[in-house]
Amino acid sequence: MAYTRLTTESELPSPGEAREFEVSGKTICVANINGSICAMDNMCLHEGGPLGQGYVEGTKVVCPWHGWEYDAATGQLFDDPKSKVDVYPIKVENGDVLVDV
Repeated sequence: MAYTRLTTESELPSPGEAREFEVSGKTICVANINGSICAMDNMCLHEGGPLGQGYVEGTKVVCPWHGWEYDAATGQLFDDPKSKVDVYPIKVENGDVLVDV
């Protein structure tokens, strides 16, 4: 695994929020699920909506365009568990947020 610095811990979304971040030429969605940070691909499988501009509902990240719901930990689409977006390992070390895309 090759972790890359994403941001600082203070820039992470608050609990119950999602946000877009750029890393290694790619936009990812970072969500704070009850204090647990998750990272996933930012593009909804439906029509490419930006998941990082969506909202968090329980353990789900919801696409702002048409409401498609993804499990933040696994990337699985709730209506079709066979479909999923990529999820990425993410960790905090010494105030820096690192992700492996």
